[in-house]
Amino acid sequence: MPLPEVAQAVTAFSLGLLGSAHCIGMCGGITTALGAGMPSGQHRSAAVLPMLLAYNTGRIFSYAVAGSLVGSFGWLAASNPAGAIALRWLAGLMLVFMGLYIGGWWRILTRLEQAGGILWKQVQPMASRLLPAKNPLQALLLGGLWGWLPCGLVYSTLIWSASSGDGLQSGILMAFFGLGTLPSLLLTGMLASQLTSIMQKRQVRTTAALIVIGCGLWTIPGPHQAFFM
Repeated sequence: MPLPEVAQAVTAFSLGLLGSAHCIGMCGGITTALGAGMPSGQHRSAAVLPMLLAYNTGRIFSYAVAGSLVGSFGWLAASNPAGAIALRWLAGLMLVFMGLYIGGWWRILTRLEQAGGILWKQVQPMASRLLPAKNPLQALLLGGLWGWLPCGLVYSTLIWSASSGDGLQSGILMAFFGLGTLPSLLLTGMLASQLTSIMQKRQVRTTAALIVIGCGLWTIPGPHQAFFM
């Protein structure tokens, strides 16, 4: 993988990792529910883990599919110099908005969530029929549907990934974003209360938000844009 693409993949993974506090709020309830029906005791983790892995595999796959679809439209804009510059600015601004959203300072991305609610109304009934998931296959399907839940963090990352101007690359970036969210959501299903209390701390959210905003400001101007674009 060429260096710029590696840098993009690392950035995408970092966005998922830094946005984990928000992901716990959006998807933590489902991952906790997947573990709720499992037996307690020393064998609990072994019983819960396959369900959580299946659910998150489906969720990450849905992110990759969405990234490929949105990235195909980004290719049209990136096919000319003016469009490429516009995409770079859009990518940087979306990172800034994402940081403000994670920090809880400006909820502009909730408007994207409201727009996504139209699609979610069609998907939610199918997802609801899979609850409670009783086996890994049901958990996989549930994750594939739940990945379309309206989420400002996911939507902003989608727009950022589309700035790559390539459908395949955008899909790969969204997969790496999903992998970045994986550690927190896996642990949430097994250590829900402990992890949630840590990730919801103001210091953690503020630090994550400032790092994402810094990435956005670094992306917009100057000759170094190749690191992110």
